[in-house]
Amino acid sequence: MEERERSGWTWRLAGLLAPVTIWLGLFFLVPLLLILIFSFGRSGVYGGITLGFNPGNYLKVFDPLYLEIVGRTFVIALTNTLLCLALGYPLAYFIVFKGHRWRNALILLVMVPFWTSLLVRAYSWVVILNGNGIANRTLQFLGITDEPVTLIFTPQAVTMGMVYSYLPFMVLPLYAALEKLDVSLKEAAQDLGASRWHTFWRVTFPLSMPGVIAGSILVFIPSAGEFVIPNLLGGSRTVLMGNLIQQQFLQARDWAFGSALSVMLAVLLLGAIMFYIRRIGTDKLEGV
Repeated sequence: MEERERSGWTWRLAGLLAPVTIWLGLFFLVPLLLILIFSFGRSGVYGGITLGFNPGNYLKVFDPLYLEIVGRTFVIALTNTLLCLALGYPLAYFIVFKGHRWRNALILLVMVPFWTSLLVRAYSWVVILNGNGIANRTLQFLGITDEPVTLIFTPQAVTMGMVYSYLPFMVLPLYAALEKLDVSLKEAAQDLGASRWHTFWRVTFPLSMPGVIAGSILVFIPSAGEFVIPNLLGGSRTVLMGNLIQQQFLQARDWAFGSALSVMLAVLLLGAIMFYIRRIGTDKLEGV
């Protein structure tokens, strides 16, 4: 009887998981496999691709020009992640421990940007940072500058746009982690003579590490593959890997090299995430 019951539950579980497995297989694994196959092909002069084994697409990535773009991509993505953590942690901490009855309203305000398209939010920064934008007019009104300064089409503009767009992805996991924190542990630490600063670093921050890890991953991965914000705020001066991949597929029509870049980006992101998790420690991943 027990074996029959187990077998029945196994088949029921398989039936429940079958739609999800088919969906992920068709729309996630199959496209990834096609990109991997295309990355070893050879692009035609007028587009199209000839399948085969051509590792030269991957060797081309190591050209100094492309390596500079890879380095710039990871520097900006890491900078964006650190800035989101530096801004998001105090905000999440305030909402959890100081927000009280305004907590739900504050969380709603954090989520409000999700109601607007990323493209619209990126364009709003174009309006703010361009030569006749709000930022330049404010600087001239305050007498800080006499003429418009270059604020747009710079790495700093790209970073500001990314921080604005991805900050909620950091705040929400941090809020979830801090909300589960047992306040009595903080009180016990203070009763034992620890200052507020030591209580934060020895108790609060380590216990909120699952939120830090989840938020960092949620921000770092899309930042490294972003192409809309760098295209609008960085222009040709701040090309990231997402822009380069887009150009290879849509403009240069070099699908083979674009696929190789996509695979390399996925491998580099996976390696960076695994290194980060190993440095933090697998014991800190509980609750992520």
